[in-house]
Amino acid sequence: MLKKGNKLYSILTGSCPKCHLESMYKDKNPYRMANIFDMHERCSHCNTKYKMEPSFFYGAMYVSYGVGIAFAVAAFFISFIFIETSLLVTFICIVVTLIGFMPVIMRLSRNIWINMFMHYDKDAATKFKKQI
Repeated sequence: MLKKGNKLYSILTGSCPKCHLESMYKDKNPYRMANIFDMHERCSHCNTKYKMEPSFFYGAMYVSYGVGIAFAVAAFFISFIFIETSLLVTFICIVVTLIGFMPVIMRLSRNIWINMFMHYDKDAATKFKKQI
């Protein structure tokens, strides 16, 4: 079970890496392609600035390569090893998987990238709860 305070929680939910109380994205659905990169400037709870510097999320491109490979390997194992399809069908499954999960891969990569530089701060999360 994922609990707040865990990096995996922030990565999988797209929540603020500092307090885990708010989504970093204006639209939580990654499949609304017009809004896929729209992020809040700051967290409304702990005031964490998400873009620490201009072009900060360019580094997420390197992470997305690794995440894409993980999705491709998973598609390969499912189609070729478990279902025992031909190599051509397996290749098609990999391509369809990468295209279908592209928005999820992009968001996951951004979440992983920002969580490499920011850490959960229990004081930031509890400070907001006390104000309520």
